[in-house]
Amino acid sequence: MLITTERLVLRRFRAADATALAEYRSDPEVARYQSWDAPFPLLRAETAVTNFIASDPDKAGWFQYAIEHPGEKALIGDVAVHLHDNLKQAEVGFTLARAYQKKGFATEAVGAVLDRLFRVQGLHKVTGECDARNAGSAALMERLGFTREGHLRQQTWIKGEWTDDLIFGLLAEEWLLDRAQPDRAERRHPQ
Repeated sequence: MLITTERLVLRRFRAADATALAEYRSDPEVARYQSWDAPFPLLRAETAVTNFIASDPDKAGWFQYAIEHPGEKALIGDVAVHLHDNLKQAEVGFTLARAYQKKGFATEAVGAVLDRLFRVQGLHKVTGECDARNAGSAALMERLGFTREGHLRQQTWIKGEWTDDLIFGLLAEEWLLDRAQPDRAERRHPQ
């Protein structure tokens, strides 16, 4: 499994990735809107990586892409895909080490995964969800062409509080149309 972009390689996780995974998931700012707490112990990271390695991107369930920055030979984050049982819909999530945020890496990585999901796997729709306070994640999904489909008030009990969730959706026809008309994509999603 290998997806390459201008600056990144998206690949399967390897056992050696556990240390880097534990490191960026232990950053309180990275973990703030995620389901895990910081610190994220190495043993938990090793277990997670073992599960990531065993998963299949073409079968229903979760698959985690490792985001590698080849110039630095570093694991900088991950993109999660939950493929539904019908193999035509998925949910996507993403995490990036703080040092690599706000540099376009997440947009590049998630965009490459979306391209695979729509063009190679033939999905009909991909959704994304984030804490309503997570402006960065919401903006990333909007840049990629997702439509905000809902605001669920006090939807999730996490880390000792009720949080609002934003729901986003992207249809295959929207993704493919944007890519077929580069001037349209540039107007909708300026860098």
